[in-house]
Amino acid sequence: AGQGLYRRKAPMSQRLLKEYKEAAQSKEKDIRLTCQENLYKWTAILQGPSGTPFEGGTFQVQLDVQENYPLQAPKARFITRIFHPNIHFKTGEVCLDILKTAWTPAWTLQSVCRAIVALLSNAEADSPLNCDAGNLLRNNDVRGYNSMARMYTKLYASSAAHD
Repeated sequence: AGQGLYRRKAPMSQRLLKEYKEAAQSKEKDIRLTCQENLYKWTAILQGPSGTPFEGGTFQVQLDVQENYPLQAPKARFITRIFHPNIHFKTGEVCLDILKTAWTPAWTLQSVCRAIVALLSNAEADSPLNCDAGNLLRNNDVRGYNSMARMYTKLYASSAAHD
């Protein structure tokens, strides 16, 4: 019975090993992706995009790979606290279409990380998980939103926050 389970997981394991090797060789400076104790738990270290209130911040995101990956999207959540309309304030859950309805097996964990970094630059205020952040943007209070996001970046994602 155990062999059937192994056979079902083999393609996924090969895919994840390939992604692991690609992540290890990646030259991207704003994304560092590593797997933890097994190929199902990954940690991404993302640099806040320049020109955003997240600039200068280092954010840790956990990616949990599901058993039927790549047919099903990984679960992504911020470990580092962040003030952003599409990231749940308490759980760190990320609201991103490619992690929900727009997922295809063509996406990789690295491309998910790129999409999360892009989300930091382009918040979607109409479908907020963090209503406070979403309301600031929907009410055109960009200055208030940027101020809060910068404060959280300094408090939780700056090098001073890690000392």
